[in-house]
Amino acid sequence: MQELGRNFIAGEWVEGVSTVENRNPSDLSDLVGLFAQAGTDQLEATLDQARRAQAEWAAYGMERKQAALMAIGNELMARAEELGTLLSREEGKPLAEGKGEVYRAGQFFTYYAAECLRQLGENADSVRPGVEIDVRREAVGVVAIISPWNFPTATASWKIAPALCYGNAVVWKPANITPASAVALTEIIARQDIPKGLFSLVMGSGREIGQQLVESPKVNAISFTGSVPVGKGIAAAAIQNLTKVQMEMGSKNALAVMDDADIDLAVSLALGGAFGGTGQKCTASSRLVVHQAVHDAFVEKLVAGTKAMKVGHALGEGTQMGPVVSQQQLEENLAYVALGKSEGAELACGGQRLEMPHEGFYMSPGVFLNTTNDMRINREEMFAPLTSVISVGSYDEALSVVNDTNFGLTSGIVTQSLARATDFRRNARTGVVTVNLPTAGTDYHVPFGGRGDSSYGPREQGKAAAEFYTTVKTAYISAGAV
Repeated sequence: MQELGRNFIAGEWVEGVSTVENRNPSDLSDLVGLFAQAGTDQLEATLDQARRAQAEWAAYGMERKQAALMAIGNELMARAEELGTLLSREEGKPLAEGKGEVYRAGQFFTYYAAECLRQLGENADSVRPGVEIDVRREAVGVVAIISPWNFPTATASWKIAPALCYGNAVVWKPANITPASAVALTEIIARQDIPKGLFSLVMGSGREIGQQLVESPKVNAISFTGSVPVGKGIAAAAIQNLTKVQMEMGSKNALAVMDDADIDLAVSLALGGAFGGTGQKCTASSRLVVHQAVHDAFVEKLVAGTKAMKVGHALGEGTQMGPVVSQQQLEENLAYVALGKSEGAELACGGQRLEMPHEGFYMSPGVFLNTTNDMRINREEMFAPLTSVISVGSYDEALSVVNDTNFGLTSGIVTQSLARATDFRRNARTGVVTVNLPTAGTDYHVPFGGRGDSSYGPREQGKAAAEFYTTVKTAYISAGAV
């Protein structure tokens, strides 16, 4: 009998009101497991316990908190191969990417373990004689974390780690597509020296559990990563209780390839940026803005490289691109292929469902040519292994196209000109800019986030995370008469 993955509610592993199946997108005959779906009463119980646990956790000494977070991080890194294999099995990304994600998740915890010991305040003299001022940050309270399936361990970790570091309680609702990774991470956290109910895993549907969570007056802050429509719905619900929100949403990232670019480098960056993680990344290079002087040479090598990519089982040797995550995602991807063709774009290669030895959600990576920036395939986030080439006649036109989007997460330029690179860094309207690097791939110790429809609220990661997970208190102190 298949073992049931349970929720971790108010400090206890419990069954739910129903279960969902979790199958391997590389091989649908492989049942990863059955996972419990929480009920609304269970969510209420965990929120009540979280508030009590948060007060206890806030009173813990710094070194005690640091030790708990360090232990989580070290175990994740030590078990990166084991847990990365599980991640790739249920999500579909190649094994090397799965292992790398789990290791990176561990680094988030060890980074914020160090931050537990580095929470320095400020002090000042008042404008009033004999009065001193102390400014420090305190925990927000109970934080709801709603994380996506495309980075089921890393995205959750870069939210959970700072939330705990700065003294908060966490109620985590992961994506239902990747519950096994959520349970694995929770098992590690649950073993640490933390108060009962400080951290809870509440699996369930977004329509029920997710909605109840974001509407709850018992939640002090919500950190969400997902789509723009869902994000806007969360913001509308949160404002009713004046709940603090932080949201990372869609993107339409562009990589600009200039006439002085190293073409081999540009192609390598485009392939990795567009098709890494099967294109299911918020930082994916879905628009390739290419100077017409190098357009043909770039396209020839890009198409050849795309055709040469090995699509296969996520755990298979040499696999460069795994399946997409679900049947629904595959259908949406193929619909965008049809849409691009109907808009007049040329599909140079790929974009087709693939028949493989194992039944799964496979498709070939696709490249659109002869596209314009007003096409829907260049305006909407596809979240697919599809990319579009847009030809431009100058650097100024390239920058204009890069910025012509409702999103603003990442952008990149490939050039040997310091002047162009500097101008691009200053004028690209994105939260992250890269020069001669892919648009995908960011570090854990610096801020991450975007502009426009890509992000809302304070930045994630690095020291910037303190802005969201804490609130500022200013104290005035008088020593009294001498």
